[in-house]
Amino acid sequence: MWLITTLVSALIVTGAWAMAPKRYKLGFLSLMLWGLGVMISIDHVLGYEGGPFLEMETDGLIRNGIVLGIAMLIPVFLIWGIALIIEKVKGRSRSTEGRSDTEV
Repeated sequence: MWLITTLVSALIVTGAWAMAPKRYKLGFLSLMLWGLGVMISIDHVLGYEGGPFLEMETDGLIRNGIVLGIAMLIPVFLIWGIALIIEKVKGRSRSTEGRSDTEV
């Protein structure tokens, strides 16, 4: 189920990327989500031993597949948020570079 959660979020962000302003770096977020989806797909294919391909429960620390999918999305969104903050800080420093000390 974590594969479905990731792919649905990648589809939603890709759709938003097509319509939203470029300042939100949704292309970067979309690329990260599609990369995560591909990695999970490869893991599912290589680790498939028969039975259901998409499982609702896991044997790991997080038992619920949907909760696991959300837990996998959290770091991706954190990295995207950090990238937005860095871009905003760089934009501020570029706008003040051309000014003299008396203008600032």
